Amino acid sequence: MAKTYYDPADLKKFGDITEFQKEMGDKFFDWYGTVFKPGALSAREKALIALAVSHAIQCPYCIDAYTDASMKKGADEEQMMEAVHVASAIRGGASLVHGVQMMNKVKEKLM
Repeated sequence: MAKTYYDPADLKKFGDITEFQKEMGDKFFDWYGTVFKPGALSAREKALIALAVSHAIQCPYCIDAYTDASMKKGADEEQMMEAVHVASAIRGGASLVHGVQMMNKVKEKLM
């Protein structure tokens, strides 16, 4: 396997982030664990949301983790890809809607 900036083995070290700041790390993991418990959304729905967000923020560790989580919670390939497309559409739309700012500025300068 080619050497990359992101080492997939580092994902297993995520729990070690408490080493340099235990109190805040523990609080994060308590909150994180609570967030992913089934509630109004199922664990599968939360995993798919996390997978979509992982792509939007382009976190390779998160993509790996939530691909696995989505599959373990019963999501299939079509559902996962649809979630990725939703994230991509929102990310693309967010870039395009800022074009309105550019258009407003152009019109302001030309008037």
